[in-house]
Amino acid sequence: MATTMSKVTRVGVTFPPELLKEFDEITQKMGYQSRSKALQDAVRLYVSERKWMKEADTVQTGVILMVYDHDAKGLESNLTETQHEHSGIITSTLHIHISERDCLEAIAVKGKASEIHHLSDELTTRRGVKILKTTIVTI
Repeated sequence: MATTMSKVTRVGVTFPPELLKEFDEITQKMGYQSRSKALQDAVRLYVSERKWMKEADTVQTGVILMVYDHDAKGLESNLTETQHEHSGIITSTLHIHISERDCLEAIAVKGKASEIHHLSDELTTRRGVKILKTTIVTI
C-alpha cells in the first residue's frame, strides 16, 4: 500500500536480509545519507535502463560495451562488418586490449531505440562475444 505525501509517495518493500545488507553496505560506502535516496536512484536507473526498449521510434543515446575473444575465428572482421552496416547510429568506438585474448569495445550510439536494440542483438549473438551490455541514457 502506498501513501502519498507532498510530491512523494511512501511505499513498503520487502527484501531478503542478505540483499538489504549488501545494499546498505554499498550505499554507505558511496556516501548516501539515507536508504530512501539510494533506493530512488536505483529505481530511477532501473527505469532508465529499460524504458528505452519500449520506445522503439524515439531517438536514444548510449553505449554498447562488449568484451570479446579476438582469437575467435572470423569474429573481428564480422564485428567490423556489422558496425559498418550500422554506421548511421554509431558515433564513435573505443577499442581496448584487456588481456592477451580479450578486447573491450565501447560503441557510442545515437539513433532509434529499435535500431540500437537490433545492433545490440546482432553483436551479442556472435560466437566469441563474451559479454555485451547496452546502456541507454534516457532524459
